[in-house]
Amino acid sequence: MSAVAAELAGKVGPNAIIQLADVLQDRFGAEERRTALRAAGLAKYLAAAPERMTDEREAAALHQTVMERHGRDWDDLSWEAGQRTADYLLAHRIPRGAQWLLRRIPAAWAARLLVSAIAKHAWTFAGSGAFSAHTGNGAITITIAGNPIAMPGCPWHRGVFTHLFRTLVSPSVTVSQEECCAHGDEACRFVIRWR
Repeated sequence: MSAVAAELAGKVGPNAIIQLADVLQDRFGAEERRTALRAAGLAKYLAAAPERMTDEREAAALHQTVMERHGRDWDDLSWEAGQRTADYLLAHRIPRGAQWLLRRIPAAWAARLLVSAIAKHAWTFAGSGAFSAHTGNGAITITIAGNPIAMPGCPWHRGVFTHLFRTLVSPSVTVSQEECCAHGDEACRFVIRWR
């Protein structure tokens, strides 16, 4: 674990909160955003969204609250928040030159390079969870042991990974979740395929 990762253990990027709150507002209005933040114990973000890494328990509380309040729409809401998080990363965190290169090299190479970059910054979405990635047979398997913001099916994580890999590796990318901490597994395991 890097010095930065050690310092930020137990914290996740603010987009785990910001994007889900924004999806709520866009779909249901400002009052539902306020109600969900209050219900999750995050009233401090009513006036202004978090600007720095946040306690992973805050992100988990909001995701849990939204899942409970919007069970029927949960997967779509969380997935969209994941896609918006990926859009943020593409706009602000992944250099344009790197994006240009990834789009022009073979998908298998691009996937390996992208997952290597993701691994270096995994603490932003894995928090205190243990991140690992393995490549083989036309797929990459991402594992987050003890995923602190695991929700059934992890639609937020799947949305982030799907949008990033479809944008930078191949439009045919699929992401499936084969194990989930929210279902009692030790890790959340995502399999990313591009064929």
